[in-house]
Amino acid sequence: MTPASQQSYPQILWTNESRILQVALDTPLRRVFDYLPPTRTRDVPALGIRVLVPFGRQRLIGILVGIAAESALPAGKLKSALEFLDDRPVYDPVTFDLLRWAAEYYHHPIGEVYAAALPVSLRTGQTAFSKIEHWRVTEAGREQLARPEARRAPQQQALLAWLTERQSATAKEIRETFKPAVLKTLAERGWIAGQVSESPGELASLAVLPGGLALTPAQAQIVESILATRSRFGVHLLFGVTGSGKTEVYLRIIAAAIEQQAQALVLVPEIALTPQLVDRFRRRFSAGVAVVHSGLTDRERRDAWRAAHSGQARIVIGTRSAVFTSLPKLALIVVDEEHDASYKQQEGFRYSARDLAVMRARGAGVPVVLGSATPSLESLDNAASGRYAMHLLPQRPGAAQPPRMSLVDLRRHPSEQGFSTPAIQAIDQHLKAGGQVIVFLNRRGYAPSLFCNACGWVAPCAHCDARMTLHRRALKLRCHHCGAQAPIPAICQSCGQALLAVGQGTERVEETLARLFPDTPLARLDRDTASARGSIQSVLDRVHSGDARILVGTQMLTKGHHFPEVTLVVILDADQGLFASDFRATERLAQTITQVAGRAGREARPGEVMIQTQFPEHPLLQRLIAEGYESFAASALEERRAAEWPPYSRLALLRAEAKDSLGLDTFLRTAAAAAHGLDEPSIKVLGPAAALIARRADHFRAHLLVETAARSSLQRFLGRWLPLVDALAGPPGLRWSIDVDPLEVD
Repeated sequence: MTPASQQSYPQILWTNESRILQVALDTPLRRVFDYLPPTRTRDVPALGIRVLVPFGRQRLIGILVGIAAESALPAGKLKSALEFLDDRPVYDPVTFDLLRWAAEYYHHPIGEVYAAALPVSLRTGQTAFSKIEHWRVTEAGREQLARPEARRAPQQQALLAWLTERQSATAKEIRETFKPAVLKTLAERGWIAGQVSESPGELASLAVLPGGLALTPAQAQIVESILATRSRFGVHLLFGVTGSGKTEVYLRIIAAAIEQQAQALVLVPEIALTPQLVDRFRRRFSAGVAVVHSGLTDRERRDAWRAAHSGQARIVIGTRSAVFTSLPKLALIVVDEEHDASYKQQEGFRYSARDLAVMRARGAGVPVVLGSATPSLESLDNAASGRYAMHLLPQRPGAAQPPRMSLVDLRRHPSEQGFSTPAIQAIDQHLKAGGQVIVFLNRRGYAPSLFCNACGWVAPCAHCDARMTLHRRALKLRCHHCGAQAPIPAICQSCGQALLAVGQGTERVEETLARLFPDTPLARLDRDTASARGSIQSVLDRVHSGDARILVGTQMLTKGHHFPEVTLVVILDADQGLFASDFRATERLAQTITQVAGRAGREARPGEVMIQTQFPEHPLLQRLIAEGYESFAASALEERRAAEWPPYSRLALLRAEAKDSLGLDTFLRTAAAAAHGLDEPSIKVLGPAAALIARRADHFRAHLLVETAARSSLQRFLGRWLPLVDALAGPPGLRWSIDVDPLEVD
C-alpha cells in the first residue's frame, strides 16, 4: 500500500512584496497575528514552524501559517518576531492543511487548533526534534594517540583508535563498547569533540511477524477489495457483527501498508481499548508501534510524536487527539468503533475525530476504514448513497454463534436490588457451567440519589440543578456534572428522619452480587475504578486469567473487548434512553445494547443475553431482539428523514453560560435577533432554550439551535453570524462556544 505523493512546503524567501509573517497564536481570538521577521533573518525554512513572538507583555509561541505582502496594521506598529524555533515544520503538509480546514469548519480560533495538535512540551518551546550527539577525534587527540606514553591508558587509546578508524560515532554507539567515564575524560582533555544534530526522519525497518488467524472467505474478500483501492482516497465502512473479526481485517491491510514502507494510523474511542489492541499489534509487527492518548505523561506524548514525525513509528494507535499526529508517510487510516461518541470532543475545540480522519485521508489521497458492529446512522446513510463503500461481516468465524437474546419483564418479575429472579438464576447456571458473566449498568456510584421517605427530600448538588450520587465506599456524595463533593448526612437535612439510598449504581450492584454469590470473585470496571494508572489493565487481566468470574461495569465494557469465556450478559436497566428528549438517544441505546450483548459467546460456548426492562413491548427493543441492529437502523433513518433531523439536515449549537441568568437570556435573544437580521431563508434559529441541566457549577446554561438542509448554507451563515455574536456585549463572566455537528442537543 503506497502512500500518495506527499505535499511539501516551499522554502520561503523574503521579497520586497512579501515580508509579513502570519502567526497563529494559542489564544481565544479568532484571527492570525502579523509580525515582521526576526531582524537578523533573511529567509524562513517553511510554513508550519514555531515562532517566538512578543504579545503585549508576554512572549508567546505560535505557528507560522502564512506570508503576506501587507498588513492591516500600519507598518510602524508591526513588531518583529523574536526567533524561529525550528528549521523545518512540526506538521506534515497534509495535517497542516487539515488543521486550517478544521479551524474554518468548526469556527474555532485557529491558534488553539494548531496548538491542539502538539504535545505540551512543544507548545512551551522545548526542542521539537530529537538530537543525536556525534563525536570525532580532534587534532590534539590524534597527536596524543601517536605518543608512546598513551599506552599507559589503554582504554583511552582504544577509544581514540576506534573513533579515528570510524571518523565519527554517536554517544550511544560509543557507550555500547566503552565506559562513559572514558568518553568524559577524553572530552574534558579536548582529544575528542562532540557535535549535536537532529536525528534523520527516516522510516524505521519493521517486519510483519508470522501468525494471525486464517481469514474467512468474507474477510478475505474485504481485504482484497480495500487493497484494490490502496493508491487512492476512499471511505470503507466495515459493518461487522461483534466478534466477526474486524481487527484481523485491519491487521491485514495495515501489513500491506507496512510492507510498502509507509505508515498507518489507528484510532480507538477509549484509552481502555489501547492496551489489548497494542499487544495484538506488537505480536504481529516487529517494532515501530507508538501509542498516543491523554493518559500518557507529556514526555511520553513528546516521544511518541517524535517517533511518528521521524518515521520511527510505523503504526500509531491512539484516541481522538491522535488524528492530528504528524505522519509524513501516511498510507492508511483505521477508525475502530466509528460510531462511538467519544470521537467527538465536547469541550474547547469541538471536533469529530472520525470526520477529521476522513478529511485527512482525502487530503493524503489514501483509504480510510470505518469499522463498527453498530455504525452511526450518518455512516450508514453515506454508504446507502454511495459515498462510502460498504463491506459486511454478518457472521462470527468458526463455531461462534450470535448470542441468544431475551427480554425480562420487570413488571412480572420484581427485582431485588436491581436483579430479577430470572437474571439471578441465569447467573448461577452460567457460573456453575464454568462461564464468566458480565453485568452491565451504565450508572456508576452506589445509588443515584439519597432520599427521605418521610418528607421527600433528595440530596441536591449545591452548585447544579442535579442530584448528588451516593458513593458509599468513598463515604461521599458526588455530583457527576460539576464534580462537587459532600459528606453523607446521617439524617434528613429537612425533617431529621432516616435516609434511604434509592436506585442502583455499579458499586451497589457489586455489593449485591457479592452477597448473592459470596464464593465468586468479582471485578468492577467504571470511571471510579479506572482512575488510577494501570487499573484498567489490572481489571482486564483478572478477567482474561479467569480470576474474576463476574465483571460489573458501565459503557467502558461495550467497546471492543474480547472476553472468550463470557457466556452471559445481563443488562440491568435497558430503559435509559427510551424516552429521552435528545433525538439521538434511541440510536445510542440500540448501539449500547448491541455492543454489550456482543461480549457474550465469542468462542465455541454459546452465549446468552438477558435485558431487563419495564417496557418489553417497546418497538426499539422488539426490533433489536427480533431483527438486529441493521433493521433498527433502517427504521431509525426513515424516522430521521421524516423529521428532517441529521443526517438529513445540518445543525450547529451556540452554547452559552453565565452566573447571571437574565443577562444570559438577553445575550442569546440578541444573538438570535442578529441571526434573523441576516435574512437567510434556509436557516432556522431556534431558542433560546435552557440546557437539560440548566445550572451547572453555579453557571446558568442555555443555547440556540441552528438548523438548515445543507452544509454549505450552514457554513456560509456561521461565517456571517459569528463575528456579530463576537461583538455582542454580555453579562460578566459570559462564556459561549459554537458546536458544529453536535452529538448532543441539550
